[in-house]
Amino acid sequence: MSDAKKNYLAFYLALTVVFSFLLCFSTTPHGMDFSFWKRMLASVLAVPVGFIGAMIGDVIRRFAVPDMIFTTGGLFSIIKTKLFWMCVPQLVGMFIGIGIVGGMVLR
Repeated sequence: MSDAKKNYLAFYLALTVVFSFLLCFSTTPHGMDFSFWKRMLASVLAVPVGFIGAMIGDVIRRFAVPDMIFTTGGLFSIIKTKLFWMCVPQLVGMFIGIGIVGGMVLR
């Protein structure tokens, strides 16, 4: 495995850990209070599922990314489109994975 791929995987793993703990510890549904250990369990279980979701999002990105971009919006429109295809599918997959596990444990 190349160094670039290792850095890519490490980046998304670190991002998954950060967002997992942020989402599981910062949100509380109205009228519900969860213990520290239940939130910790949800965070720990959400990390691998969120990482798998990010990798599934990466597979979808590789399949669906356009080869060419035509725009009338100029340079900023091209930059916005390139940034979207660079990170949004992975982030959506990660948040779906974290949300599913967090919602199942913190019920």
